[in-house]
Amino acid sequence: EGAQKLFGMLITIGEAVAYVMSGMYGDLREVGAGNAILIIAQLFFAGVIVILLDELLQKGYGLGSGISLFIATNICETIVWKAFSFITLNTGRGVEFEGAVIALFHLFFSRSDKFGAIKEAFYRQNAPNITSLLATLLVFFVVIFFQGFRVDLPVKYQKIRGQMGNYPIKLFYTSNIPIILQTALVSNLYFFSQLLYKRFKSNMFVNMVGQWQEDEAAGQSVPVGGLVYYVSPPRSFAEIFGDPFHALVYVVIVLVSCALFSKFWIDVSGSSARDVAKQLKDQQMMMPGFRDTDMTKVLNRYIPTAAAFGGACIGALTIVADFLGAIGS
Repeated sequence: EGAQKLFGMLITIGEAVAYVMSGMYGDLREVGAGNAILIIAQLFFAGVIVILLDELLQKGYGLGSGISLFIATNICETIVWKAFSFITLNTGRGVEFEGAVIALFHLFFSRSDKFGAIKEAFYRQNAPNITSLLATLLVFFVVIFFQGFRVDLPVKYQKIRGQMGNYPIKLFYTSNIPIILQTALVSNLYFFSQLLYKRFKSNMFVNMVGQWQEDEAAGQSVPVGGLVYYVSPPRSFAEIFGDPFHALVYVVIVLVSCALFSKFWIDVSGSSARDVAKQLKDQQMMMPGFRDTDMTKVLNRYIPTAAAFGGACIGALTIVADFLGAIGS
């Protein structure tokens, strides 16, 4: 555990230094050395706090995994903000509210064309809309539905006769870990690609990794070529129909990477068939009709399949959320 904490802190300070040095918080000459050091220190201590809070939850002072809880909290905050934000935006067609629900009522009561107002609230492109909010709710309910998919393997105690139980193997055996790892990999690829492209635009290798273009409407750089373009989700259905090869490659990369990350995670996290069989033996439990030596073989029929297929399902849900424009995806 001590080595994990140290490694986590080293990654945190490394990422903080890289982000500041790359100009993500402004030109270093304008920011200044003192402010740059303060930003690095702030990012580092924020990472340390996250590590400590995660350890607190792992020791039983709370529910679930710390990282999953922080991600869920951040997504919930984003959903509530984009649904009910009172921040005003000047879109060139008048003042609109950022929050999708607030904008729906504002447009409906402030415009004479009621049908046009409702249509704009549902499909506006420059800010959160009602369609994105409904897509978020749809994905939310689909995830809850699939959470109930599982296979129950019967187990019983060796020393207590007649007492039976079940060992559940869920479809989402590795939870949201595959998409977390996939997103972290893609985010770091984005970061280093942008950093290299800013300094070596004419380099062929850098262009193969990624080409970037400033999107004035979004206020950020977007990938337009190279590897990072194909690992980035299409931003609209128009992009999907305009470049179906991009959409196909993106789908394949997400599904395959999530399945592989899921299978990798069960081996490093102590939740593989061999580890589960050892845990059951330590608790003096066995599977009726099978020897103790056969438990690993029985579990191997289910756990690797559940991990790979569940990881691919998580990836598929993420793809659907991206294509539908769900908030927080």
